[in-house]
Amino acid sequence: MAMVSRKRALAKWAGAAAIALIPLSAQAEPLASLDRNGSRVAIEPYAPNIVRVTIALDRDLADAAPGPGPNAKSDASGWSHRSDASGDVFASSALSLTVNAQPWPKAPTQMERYFAPSLPPVSITVKGTDGHLITQMNGWEMAPHTVAGEKTFKIGASFAAPLDEHYYGLGQNQEGKLDLRGRTIDCRHNYDAPAGETVCVPFMVTNKGYGIVWDNPSTTTVSPGLHNSTHWQSEVGERVSFFVITGDTTDDLYAGFAKLTGKTPLPPKAAFGLIQSKARYETQAELLGVAEGYRSRNYPLDVMVLDWFYWSRMGQLDIDHTFFPDPAGMNAKLKGLGMHSIVSVWPRFEKESRYYDMLSAKGWLLHDQDGSVVDGLPVRSDRAGALIDSTNPDARAWYWSKIRDNIASQGFDWFWLDETEPDLVPDGHEFAIGSGDRYHNLFPLVHTASVADGSAKDRPDFRNLILCRAAYLGTQRNGCLFWSSDVQSTWEALKRQVPTGLNFTASGLAYWSSDTGGWQYPNGPKAEHPVLLDPAGADAMPPSYADYPELFVRWFQYNTFTPTLRIHGQRPATAIWDYGKAAEPVLAQYLKLRYALVPYLYAAAHHTYESGAPFMRGLFMDFPNDPKITDMGDEYMFGLAFLVAPVTEQGATSRSVYLPAGADWYDYWTNEKHAGGQTITAQAPIDKIPLFVRAGSIVPMGAQVPSTATRQPLESIRVYPGRSTSFTLYDDDGVSNAYRKGGGTATLRWDDASGRLTASGKLPSGQDVAALVKVVGR
Repeated sequence: MAMVSRKRALAKWAGAAAIALIPLSAQAEPLASLDRNGSRVAIEPYAPNIVRVTIALDRDLADAAPGPGPNAKSDASGWSHRSDASGDVFASSALSLTVNAQPWPKAPTQMERYFAPSLPPVSITVKGTDGHLITQMNGWEMAPHTVAGEKTFKIGASFAAPLDEHYYGLGQNQEGKLDLRGRTIDCRHNYDAPAGETVCVPFMVTNKGYGIVWDNPSTTTVSPGLHNSTHWQSEVGERVSFFVITGDTTDDLYAGFAKLTGKTPLPPKAAFGLIQSKARYETQAELLGVAEGYRSRNYPLDVMVLDWFYWSRMGQLDIDHTFFPDPAGMNAKLKGLGMHSIVSVWPRFEKESRYYDMLSAKGWLLHDQDGSVVDGLPVRSDRAGALIDSTNPDARAWYWSKIRDNIASQGFDWFWLDETEPDLVPDGHEFAIGSGDRYHNLFPLVHTASVADGSAKDRPDFRNLILCRAAYLGTQRNGCLFWSSDVQSTWEALKRQVPTGLNFTASGLAYWSSDTGGWQYPNGPKAEHPVLLDPAGADAMPPSYADYPELFVRWFQYNTFTPTLRIHGQRPATAIWDYGKAAEPVLAQYLKLRYALVPYLYAAAHHTYESGAPFMRGLFMDFPNDPKITDMGDEYMFGLAFLVAPVTEQGATSRSVYLPAGADWYDYWTNEKHAGGQTITAQAPIDKIPLFVRAGSIVPMGAQVPSTATRQPLESIRVYPGRSTSFTLYDDDGVSNAYRKGGGTATLRWDDASGRLTASGKLPSGQDVAALVKVVGR
């Protein structure tokens, strides 16, 4: 590589990234930089179980900092380096990594000249401290090509893939499968992906005690275990850079991911209640009417959402007073009802909007190489407007300032940052940090940082929350609640949500859900089986979609057991009384169950804050020794107690449920006990979702409250006997950041032999433990 191009490449990674993204990027301090016959290999530990490998032809590139996303400092404490006949060996208390010795290459034969790669080979072996093989990188690649006029490379690496290795994560792929083995994942943000929006989080975990964080924000393809090899390839780059995280459990991997890319904050308690939305509430009176409708019916509700086109023009960052004459008064009324508000803020600016000319003059909009602003895309007609360039820290600060002054000042609590893919595809265009192709997947991280950082600065005592439609490495640290985007309102879409969400949370981002009932206007095929709910009185769909209330109920039951519960959609009406007289009492039953579970959920969320581990969990996380669950994507654990098996087939009144081996299971509805390691037929009438509780669980249940703004006492502490166990309750004010310094905790301990539950101290609610205990089956 010529000196000029080398310096340009280094600037793209170590210069522009550092200038634009501090403190979003980690800093590089390699433990060693090695030469393998012309290939440069840098080894950089971050913890005993986290190590970065960087490979390039240029030492400066190999030694440079990671790209945006990881924000930890390297830490070689406890690591050693030695050289022997096998190569260079780096060892810690958790693993050993060997950069294998490479003999000087012999002269190739005539045939080898045709097939031989030009790069000096590099191979890496990672082993446990007992010597067992964890993973092995067998080769790397750097193939020159031109992208949007830039001379660059496709870069990649290949890893060994044993036949019994299975793979999870990589963000959001809505193709309906859990185990990624044998597939090729298009790891890029793509709103228009055929099965539903894809989101790239290049972190993949395996059942072999390790995960890979791929350090490249350009479009990437990953083929896990395809033809007995796992191949990563990114479209733009001048080096290979990845992190290996090891651990005895999957939770160890998520703790490593959190250490490397940032902790997941504890969301406000309201995030665990019902979030009510619609595309869209057209007037202030309509929105308040729905809120008051919940209160008049004695249905709990925590958050009302004001979605798009409440503004006078796209990019005005204002509120149209014709339809929302008193937004501050509206929010005051919501607060009087014990509710919070979320408002949608878009990153697009029409040419006629008040800020467009200023943003264009400053270069704060996505632009072409000649500096001209990109205004919309030819892909779909609804994409008018220019995209704010959130890779520019000045543009980010300005964006938050206008949200703060124009919108938050009217009493809105939290913000919905829509189109964070972004919807205006950056490929072929330019960000301040570099080309849109080079940083294709970066936007969700920097754009949500605008509100996260701004809120932390200007509202330091108020807990942040952001609804986010896409993610990248580290986006969890910005306080995002993610959802699966604008999915169809069909049974097929519901079925796909379950494995989709499990792979998303397996990517280290704990807060994911879906629009209950789907976002698109209800327009499904005719029901194939008898409809389980009379649609009489339903206003949410056309009369031709007679089974839509049934679909909505099944979706609501499922979302009752996802990290957040939000109703949203492009329907005439979306509140729980809009799906017919038969559906309403079933929906009310699950809404009340959700609120009863808030103490359980809030404790699980606090554990996620402390540990990094998600609480919506694929079965592979908790039952690694059960081979039957490796690709089981239609049931999952919700916290450590509940096994959830959603009904996703129209007309179904039962479904088969596999109960993992290694535990006994109680039917939540009947308290009947079943042995694990078997498949049973679970009854599922329309008012029941198959739900089981692991033997040896403690489940605190809260009393009914109108919202989380009302302090919630415990109604009971249910114990499901079968093994000794513990559960740590947690509570706080639900809205401030005081949780970072600690809150009210009490550890409950169940001794299975004596049949006795004790507490480490006073319950956060101040109640007496003995009066609350209910031992199931006794």
